Amino acid sequence: MIKKRTLHLLIFLITPIVLLSQTRPDTLINIFTQPASSQTDTVLRIKNLNPYFNLHVDSTLKYPLEINKDLAKYYWFLKNSPVGLKINKDNGELTFKAEKSYFLSGRLKYDYEYKVALSVQNLNNPQERVDTSFVLLFYNTEIITSKIKPTVTNTLFIDEGDTVSFKLQCDNGNFPIEEITYFSNYPIKSLTPVTKCNDDFTWCAPFDFVKEMDKDKQKKLEIYFIGTNKFNNKDTAIINIVVKENINYPQQAIEFGKLKIDIENYVVQLKSSFRLVDKKIKKTKGTRTRFDLASASTALGGTVFSSLPGSSQQTTGKILPSVGVALVPVKEATAPNSNADQNIATLIRSSIKRLEYLLADNTLIGEKDPDILNKSRKLKDELKQTQIQLIDIPIAEDNSSSKELDDYFNNPKVNKKYRVKHNN
Repeated sequence: MIKKRTLHLLIFLITPIVLLSQTRPDTLINIFTQPASSQTDTVLRIKNLNPYFNLHVDSTLKYPLEINKDLAKYYWFLKNSPVGLKINKDNGELTFKAEKSYFLSGRLKYDYEYKVALSVQNLNNPQERVDTSFVLLFYNTEIITSKIKPTVTNTLFIDEGDTVSFKLQCDNGNFPIEEITYFSNYPIKSLTPVTKCNDDFTWCAPFDFVKEMDKDKQKKLEIYFIGTNKFNNKDTAIINIVVKENINYPQQAIEFGKLKIDIENYVVQLKSSFRLVDKKIKKTKGTRTRFDLASASTALGGTVFSSLPGSSQQTTGKILPSVGVALVPVKEATAPNSNADQNIATLIRSSIKRLEYLLADNTLIGEKDPDILNKSRKLKDELKQTQIQLIDIPIAEDNSSSKELDDYFNNPKVNKKYRVKHNN
């Protein structure tokens, strides 16, 4: 068994030698001298591509690209290249001069990654090409800070109830402002969100913002807007808003209307009281007149009876005048003099006239009367003064209508009774 295996191995080793002896001598030499691992480089490739270029402003780039083929048979081109970047189509040399004017004009940006598409292609075989890309970034050692630029001046003057609104623009330098926050010396909140550049700040000054103890009836609001970039560098813009005291006109108009209604209702009550007092005066006057007529008739009857011839009749004539005199205290007890009631009626009437005059004289003018506070104060003071003056006079409960009371109050006969008489 061992001898057979040895024989077979010898035959296997001898066979290639025989075959080699039948080839040409030079071929045999090449086979034994050529390395076993060597292969032909046939796939097109770029040998020295740099995937990332970082350039300083005013610097120059010259970078020749190399391929593993004959450059004369290929051409180069770029896509999406930034302004100023060029490539030689024949030899693949990248060139760029990062002039500062490109950045000042806004055609190029700092700290921005430009992705450039690069291709090399065979002139005779379009299918043989390489498509790749690289990144180009520019930086500047001259630091240009970003600033917040509100669209208003540093100091604003407004009144309570007014709304202030402005935009927060930004002058971006090397590193743009990415976030904006704000705080103030008094707690306020913008009606619109403020978080980034070009956001609007909107605030309405409430009517109770200025307090009574504030000097000159105004208050200064200081708002600090702080912009921050990605490196946490900050820029602050300060806006001063001087808020002046102002009236809450809608609220004041409501209060004025309520005060006017209260005065009108009080005037109606006074007219009802006036009518009752005036009727009482008229009744008392009628009673006293009847007593006076009865007393006068008795006295006159006594005179007539005294002139008659009969003694009894003459006696009656002497008694009747005494009866007339006796009627006087009865009159005073039954219908006392109405001077006090007359004075009360006159006081009520003058108070009604004064309140009606003030209502007419202090009517609101236009949609927004600037004198509404003074008019309200006058009416309020007069109403209070009248109520104090007539505090002892009971308010009558009368179901008569307002028109009926007005007709009685403005009756010519009633007016004549209380008209002021001038002595000649």
